[in-house]
Amino acid sequence: MTKILRIINRFNLGGPTYNVAYLSKYISPEYETLLVGGAKDETEESSDFIVNNLGLKPVIVEEMMREIDLKNDYAAYKKIKKIIEEFRPDIVHTHASKAGTLGRLAAASCKVPVIVHTFHGHVFHSYFGKLKTAFYKNIERYLARRSTAIIAISEIQKQELVDIHRICPAEKVHVVPLGFDLSRFQENLPEKRKSFREKYALADDEIAISIIGRLVPVKNHALFLEALKDVSGKTTKKIRAFIIGDGEARAAVEAKANELGIGTGLLTFTSWIREIDVALAGSDIVALTSFNEGTPVSLIEAQAANKPIVTTNVGGIENVVIPGQTALLCKNNDLQEFSASLLKLVEDDSLRASMAEKGWPHVREKFHYTRLVSDMEKLYSALLRK
Repeated sequence: MTKILRIINRFNLGGPTYNVAYLSKYISPEYETLLVGGAKDETEESSDFIVNNLGLKPVIVEEMMREIDLKNDYAAYKKIKKIIEEFRPDIVHTHASKAGTLGRLAAASCKVPVIVHTFHGHVFHSYFGKLKTAFYKNIERYLARRSTAIIAISEIQKQELVDIHRICPAEKVHVVPLGFDLSRFQENLPEKRKSFREKYALADDEIAISIIGRLVPVKNHALFLEALKDVSGKTTKKIRAFIIGDGEARAAVEAKANELGIGTGLLTFTSWIREIDVALAGSDIVALTSFNEGTPVSLIEAQAANKPIVTTNVGGIENVVIPGQTALLCKNNDLQEFSASLLKLVEDDSLRASMAEKGWPHVREKFHYTRLVSDMEKLYSALLRK
């Protein structure tokens, strides 16, 4: 039996957690998987329920934390190395940056035959200054040389890793898009819509605009708020906006809303909503304003729930949506274009309806977890043969 040690930074609410959970649960019986994760970050919603609901019991390395801390990082490295020595995996597959650094160093030290790393996003722009970014790029280049294979979750991300940031040669990078169980976004839609809209006192003729994700600087919620302010002054339609999520930038986002004079009658901060299928059923438009993205789960789920999208055109978003058909794409941080696109969706009922109906057929096969597992098994088999 082939043994896989799968390591992720932490089990936060988002695509990486679903990715490792589905791969660990549904990979064929010829593979034995041990799942390892880091400590929960207090600024994020835990998604332990995702792995628990699938009957998974991951090993938690408490010292593996989000922030760089040499003492904790070294302790986490030693623990991971001990896990490798005891489990003796044929493959170590790491997901995201911290796990990718500590896990690959430990795997290389233990001479694991196959070392794989998935970039779920990257920090090569819009996170840090030039010096810090260059430092992280050099680390990733070194780690890529110690890796058997690198996985990008979109073709655009592969191009960024290879041609723009020069992390590794193209032949080392394999594109394996994320996969999810999206069926819940098509189930009991009238009941879910009623539940969400009754909870937030939404009238039938009010258009609900939702932006979903962590409240951190890279998500650029300021652009969403400025566009919301602009649209609310131009449209004759009744609109309500919902910021779904939480994080370290919440106070700054709330301050920006106050600065723009956006009150609770127009904007609601919901914090995290675990039943995101209910929130999407109750919404009419989904927005995304990020400076940088890998494969945004919120946009995959929005399409699965038949919701039209307005988004900045960054990272792998072009590989997730159908431009002009399921989503209106705007230049990065362009208030005029983003506001105009949002206003267009608010004003045009038929456009919203026509875009909505294209979402589910686009994502139901392309981003299903069975395709993810099949793609990964084929890659593992090929790497082991080499």
